[in-house]
Amino acid sequence: MEFDAVEFDAANPADLVIHGPRALTVDAELGPNLGEIPNARLVIHQGRLVAVGHHDPSVPLPPARRTLDLSGRVVTPGFVNVHTHTILTMVRGVAEDMGFAPAYTPGVPHGHEVSEGEAVALARLGAAEALLFGSTLINDSFVHTDLTLPAMGELGMRVIACGRIHDVDFSRVHEGVWEHRDAIGERTLGAAVALHERWQGAMDGRLGVELAAHAPDTCTRALLKKVAATRDTLGIQVNGHLSQSRKENARVRERDGMSPTELLDDVGLLGPRFTAAHCMYVSDSDLARIGASGTNVAHVPRGNATGGRIAPTTRLREAGANLALATDNMHADMVEVMRWALIMGRLQEGEVNDTWQPRHVLEMATLGGARALGLERELGSLTPGKRADLVAFDFRRPHLTPCIDALGNLVHTAQGRDVELVVCNGGIVVEGGELCRADAARLLSDAQAAAEALWRRARQQ
Repeated sequence: MEFDAVEFDAANPADLVIHGPRALTVDAELGPNLGEIPNARLVIHQGRLVAVGHHDPSVPLPPARRTLDLSGRVVTPGFVNVHTHTILTMVRGVAEDMGFAPAYTPGVPHGHEVSEGEAVALARLGAAEALLFGSTLINDSFVHTDLTLPAMGELGMRVIACGRIHDVDFSRVHEGVWEHRDAIGERTLGAAVALHERWQGAMDGRLGVELAAHAPDTCTRALLKKVAATRDTLGIQVNGHLSQSRKENARVRERDGMSPTELLDDVGLLGPRFTAAHCMYVSDSDLARIGASGTNVAHVPRGNATGGRIAPTTRLREAGANLALATDNMHADMVEVMRWALIMGRLQEGEVNDTWQPRHVLEMATLGGARALGLERELGSLTPGKRADLVAFDFRRPHLTPCIDALGNLVHTAQGRDVELVVCNGGIVVEGGELCRADAARLLSDAQAAAEALWRRARQQ
């Protein structure tokens, strides 16, 4: 779309005009190298990108309610973080060294122990961190979602969320006791449906719901079938963990006589409407099933590597899976995740080649994530007509200078802390590296108090 395709004047100004940054649009039609525009102009109106193109200083800027000169910055689409558990900020700095997920680990706070107030405080902390680091959309699941979903949305970002759907008794799992009860499954799935009825499309379309089927080992076959049926009734997506541990594989093999991937395929969940997190312990036949079905994979390279593990992402992509990126828990820096994804990919290749380059991981962090959530027509690239979700990085810093290749600098040396501006749905929600719609000091204080209370109770058990 050219700039003269939409006319603005003093009586009808655009909402926001940005000029001067180097834009990595992730839209190949706008330029080479992921649609890079060295000196860009972006016009935003009514929550959408009206125009994206080259900024010619000799051409007057259109009238706008606000105009920003972002020279010296690099602008990208907002990151789409497809798998998070924001409340698990509560075990940050501790659980990473325990070797397994907190839900399965004794001696740490667990989801069923989190009060409503603690859930809201910790979820807002995790969401704020993600937003400050450039994620304009997070896909979150844990507990008390009826309260945490709107509380996170109040920060101005997009949030897709769901409570954990499971029929295992999570109050005993960390003790090694696995008991499945129909009543638990009915309650958790029913809560997800109620969440959808109340919040889908709320807050100017920024809130949404996916069905979070926790994992094949925490959901029985009967419950997984119900999740698939509910997905079809509601017309939404499903996400869940898949082969995140050898114990999961062994438990499902013993219970159902097949691999977790085979189980999900058998109940009708695999496919483009399912996002599988981790996929670290998948067999050759599992890889083929995931790829052939077009399943999305939430790749968590940093979190997996922290536990000494790696997902076969090269083979998953070659098989046909759509790769998207996620932080999972205890941190929310998608820039760091891109870097880890690139490094882990090259470790699998054993060399630097064209299979894993910065363009691949930026696409995974943006358009690949939007595709996994069924939102690629609305989000994931700086394309005229799409929703105006974007991030501006301040490249006027020593570790980002010299800037010969902005994409290379972004992936190899940038940090989430370099984010200066975040626009979501056309509104500025982070400016000068600070939250615009929350009291940061109060948010941090509330989260610290919640975590201390949870740890105090956990250590008394």
